[in-house]
Amino acid sequence: MRWRTLKGALAHAFAVEQPGVPEPTAEESAAVDRVCEAVIRRRMATPALTFLHMTHPLNFVAAQVLHFFQPIVSGLIDTTGYGHFAAFLERRGSIEYICRRLENLEAQMTNDEEGRGLRVKSREPAE
Repeated sequence: MRWRTLKGALAHAFAVEQPGVPEPTAEESAAVDRVCEAVIRRRMATPALTFLHMTHPLNFVAAQVLHFFQPIVSGLIDTTGYGHFAAFLERRGSIEYICRRLENLEAQMTNDEEGRGLRVKSREPAE
């Protein structure tokens, strides 16, 4: 009897989320979009994607750092989406979602600029 009780209690003790890209809530999605749009406006999508791929295993640690600094940051900027972004980073697959979103938004912005006849800088090195 004791073994079954113990086994039942420990059945999900070390359970982790299913692998894959999580579906963010509306608030989390809005926060991610704001961050991605800011990165793209500054033409920093490629360095951001490289950084995200390099630090992929540390997404939970990054989320905890964001939570730690939230009281300090809240004195400097409006933190409406800050907590939602930090909460989203805690989940497995959040980095993949952010990378995909960056790539999609960058492609949309490039298409919009080409459609309006604006000069778009190519990513290919000059020969």
